This record gives sequence, structure tokens and C-alpha cells, in this order.
Amino acid sequence: MGRGKIEIKRIENSTNRQVTFSKRRAGLVKKAREIGVLCDAEVGVVIFSSGGKLYDYCSPRTSLSRILEKYQTNSGKILWGEKHKNLSAEIDRVKKENDNMQIQLRPGKMLEDEHKILTFRMHQQAVDLSGGMRELETGYHQVQHDRDFISQMPFTFRVQPNHPNLQEDE
Repeated sequence: MGRGKIEIKRIENSTNRQVTFSKRRAGLVKKAREIGVLCDAEVGVVIFSSGGKLYDYCSPRTSLSRILEKYQTNSGKILWGEKHKNLSAEIDRVKKENDNMQIQLRPGKMLEDEHKILTFRMHQQAVDLSGGMRELETGYHQVQHDRDFISQMPFTFRVQPNHPNLQEDE
């Protein structure tokens, strides 16, 4: 018991159209996979849905770009003009230039990192020096205070020798 033939025309119902698209797309990709395996053929399928979504399949041992290049060579149809070939060369040139710039930037990065380390060390030393300066200033002020205190003290309260025989005879 076979299926009845359907009329090939646009399906008006959008839900039915989407379901049919999905099923037929899966069937088409399945058949492409089968012919690639069974017949050792290079197969490439590109499908765009009505919404513009891309679906593609390519034989595992090749690439879609290689298949398209073979198509262009064998059919004589020009898929990519000179402009596109030049773009590929330009992309390669820009990639190489980018690699060279990355290499040139490495020493600058290393210098920048070293600068950060040295700046941090310098800051630590400045903090240590300011602490040492505070200690020196405190000691200096203490000596000044002691000197002022001693100069204001009456002479009799100052340290006198304990032993009378050590004093000079007057």
C-alpha cells in the first residue's frame, strides 16, 4: 500500500509548512549522508529556511569550501570573484601583522609589570622611611624637651657630686 501523490505547491498553513520543512530537511540530509557513505562520494548540502536560518551538511572527509571550489573548477561558474580571493589574502596578511604586533607588545607588557612591582616597592620604602622619620622627630623633640627642662631647673637641683673630696678646693 503506497502513499498517494501530493500536489507540489506552497503550503499555506505556517505550522504545517514548518513541520514539513523540518521533516524533509532531515530526510534530505539523511539521503546525502547515505550517498556519501555508500558511494564514497563528496556531498555537500546547504539549506536556508524561509526565515533565513542556515542548515548544512558536508561529507566527513571533505569541507564545504573544498566542494564549492571543485564545483567552480568543474562547472566553470565563478562563485567568488577576485575581490573575495583578495579578501582571503588580506585576512592572512592581517593575521600575520597581528601576530607580529603581539610579539612586539610582549616586552612592553613585561616592562609594565616590572614598573608596577617597582612602584609598589618604592611605596613600601616610602612608608618605612616616613615611619623612621617620625621616630627621629619624636626622639629629637624629646631631647629638646629634656634640654629645656634641665635649663629651667634651678642650679641646686641639678646633679651634684656625692663625695666631698672629689670636689675641687676653692
